[in-house]
Amino acid sequence: MSLVSLLKGKGKSGFGYGTTAEVVTEGVALKGKQFLVTGSTSGIGLETVRVLAQRGARVFAAGRSKDKVREALGRMPGSFVPLACDLSEPKSVRACVAEVIADGVKFDGLIANAGVMAMPTLELVHGYERQFFTNHIGHFLLVTSLLGQLAERARIVIVSSGAHTMAPKAGIEFDNLAGQRSYAPWKAYGQSKLANLLFAKHLAKCLASQGSSVTANAVHPGVIMSGLQRNMPAIQRLGMAVAAPLGFKSIAEGAATQVYVATRPELAGVSGEYFMDCNIAQPTAQGRDAALAERLWVESEQIVARLN
Repeated sequence: MSLVSLLKGKGKSGFGYGTTAEVVTEGVALKGKQFLVTGSTSGIGLETVRVLAQRGARVFAAGRSKDKVREALGRMPGSFVPLACDLSEPKSVRACVAEVIADGVKFDGLIANAGVMAMPTLELVHGYERQFFTNHIGHFLLVTSLLGQLAERARIVIVSSGAHTMAPKAGIEFDNLAGQRSYAPWKAYGQSKLANLLFAKHLAKCLASQGSSVTANAVHPGVIMSGLQRNMPAIQRLGMAVAAPLGFKSIAEGAATQVYVATRPELAGVSGEYFMDCNIAQPTAQGRDAALAERLWVESEQIVARLN
């Protein structure tokens, strides 16, 4: 447990900064429940898969390839279905959706956990900056394609980040989604995480307007030392590694908020919120901008429609 974990208390939920995914699921029976988790091969995604399975759920664990998923899960006890889902490749996402539909599964939860962070130089994927495309568009395509595969009162959890505060002044730079005008690693990451947050907010609004009992929420997992830092310059990774024991969450703590939102009975019906440390939190004004969220939704639909 980090020094910050010791200093910070618990919130209204009874959980807080230092709570682990195992703790938030104590007494929560998930037998018969089915979840899909992206980014399941390492870090908080792998811990999320482990704890959901530990509580009895059948987990569809998605990664860039089935072999990577199988290797990551190893001999972990539980009921798993490995899925190949490379969020930067629409064909892979659509193939994943087709496989799930063929299975006939009705999910009780979708946890959009995967992501890339702070790419040091501009990289394009299908004509868009990689972080925006992978973190947001890939999940937008996956989640919206699976809405018909959700059980009644299912929960959609989109992993955003406190880094949404690093987004550009405009929030989403619709005229710079390819980084053609400018590129800064952390600003681009912040924009992608703001997009995750706005996606969850607008999705919740759409579901409510349709009379659906499905909920959608965004979460900030905290700052965790994991595979997410793999693309950062070595000196930055070293600095984070030195700071981690004092101020970062452990992987078990980092997985807690998304597992909390996906499983706790008292959150049934709670939708359109942003959670941090297993409690409802307030995002930036940009993160609450309904007009910006709607514009992003329309733009995302148009992007997806143009993808091969």
